[in-house]
Amino acid sequence: MNDVLFGVDPADLSVPALVWAADEADRRHLRLRLVVAVPPVHDRLRYDALGHRTALRTRAESALADVEELVRRLHGTLPTLPELADGAPATVLLARAAGAVLAVVGSRRLGRTAELLGESSVVVPLTARAPCPVVVVRAPEHTEARPPTLVVGVDGSEQSRAAVAFAVREASLRAARLRAVWVWPRPILAREDTEAGLSERRRLLAESVAGWTERYPDTVVDQGVVRGHPVEQLALAARDSLALVVGRTGRGGYTGMRLGSTVHGLLHHAACPVITVPSGPPGRRARLGGGRAAAENGG
Repeated sequence: MNDVLFGVDPADLSVPALVWAADEADRRHLRLRLVVAVPPVHDRLRYDALGHRTALRTRAESALADVEELVRRLHGTLPTLPELADGAPATVLLARAAGAVLAVVGSRRLGRTAELLGESSVVVPLTARAPCPVVVVRAPEHTEARPPTLVVGVDGSEQSRAAVAFAVREASLRAARLRAVWVWPRPILAREDTEAGLSERRRLLAESVAGWTERYPDTVVDQGVVRGHPVEQLALAARDSLALVVGRTGRGGYTGMRLGSTVHGLLHHAACPVITVPSGPPGRRARLGGGRAAAENGG
């Protein structure tokens, strides 16, 4: 696993996503793998199919050349591996993600139906199923904010612990501050809104980040419990951050269900790159991090 994978979209090249991927590969001293997929041609008359496919391949080759040139301008000595592959983009990138440290893609801001069912859909399938962390760059990171900060969403689950582990390492790599946020939705019944409930969540949040400050003493970790909707509050917390890190918490047969409602919402609403971290097969949840905590943050 020596690559940062970048998915090249010939139809709509995301320069902010390419810059993010190239900077991250340079920061980690890794190779940048540039992959563009040429999708199969469907619903074309036989005499037209070959011409259409040739046009798609020509456009893909041109996009790959443009991306290589931009990377050379950004980081002249950064090793790259360009690749033109046949197949549906999501399928191609999922196969390459197995050997990557990170996978980075831009967002075409498709509607939810197009993201789930469209052939050009990449963001949701890749984020939901990739074995490595996936970075979706819908908006550039906020490098002008001081101090530079990353935000990680915490809910006590195994998935959020994986997100915390990634976020602390990333903050250390970037010499940034880390803000760990637990979102506590407002209860339906007022009697459930107690000081004891708040104290319990603060304790669980502290447990979730315990030990990391000792392992990364150069990284300042702030903690906070906030009230409200997970998507709204996490997007608000990360509005000026370098990135927002969350665990992949969803389950189910469709990619959107596997992704989880919170992550899916953040891909649409967060004003910074969103990094989704997988944790492998679901395991036992921490106390309050099973049914209640996962429900709190919309998993």
